[in-house]
Amino acid sequence: MTSVAASRLTGALTAVLHLVALWLYASSGLLAPLWAVVALLVLWGVLAVVAVLVHRHHGAWSLLVPVAAVAVWFGALTAGEQLLGWTG
Repeated sequence: MTSVAASRLTGALTAVLHLVALWLYASSGLLAPLWAVVALLVLWGVLAVVAVLVHRHHGAWSLLVPVAAVAVWFGALTAGEQLLGWTG
């Protein structure tokens, strides 16, 4: 596989994985209040920009951004549940 094809493959895989993370972020309204869902969606958008920038400069390392996005989502909802009393 050429480096151009590998770069396109990792870019596409990063985009698909980040869209999966968007589904998690968008469904946060089942547990979190509206202000937290809006903040999470803004954070998801920032992470999407980070994914593009990382992909441009470091290639395959961009695959870690969706993983980090899921970890941040899980941490935010867990913290909200434990510290702020969010319930579903």
